Amino acid sequence: MKNVRFLKNAMLLMTVISMVSCNKDDDAFANITVNGTLLVGDRSDFNGDIDASFTGSGGSASRSFSWNNNLNTADYNADITANAQGTFRIIVEDSEGATVLDRTIDGGTEPDTIGGVTTSGTSGIWTVNIQVTDFNGDGSFSLSEGN
Repeated sequence: MKNVRFLKNAMLLMTVISMVSCNKDDDAFANITVNGTLLVGDRSDFNGDIDASFTGSGGSASRSFSWNNNLNTADYNADITANAQGTFRIIVEDSEGATVLDRTIDGGTEPDTIGGVTTSGTSGIWTVNIQVTDFNGDGSFSLSEGN
């Protein structure tokens, strides 16, 4: 009985691996770079102004990083150059985890830029979440301590 269960689990695992490795979108990618650093995983720490860019060829990526904001708001700007495919989303949480910004830009639509000031939050270590989904094009975003 143990051998049958082992074989079933092994076959299921092999099927899942096969499905993942045979993805037709092997050439798709999405990269996010912050202050010259390509974000490979989450939780890189940054101080000062954030100057970031992202590129994609039909791929998706989601990255988070910590940012030290000594003030209660942040100024933000973002723009994309994309065809009708893909989205860019920025979510910023203050040091207590409250969402102070949640904005999305859709490729191929206007406006293709966003900017302004976040809602007021608690100063300290903020979390910035960037999501690019099925993104084909490039773009940039910036954050700086607010007034």
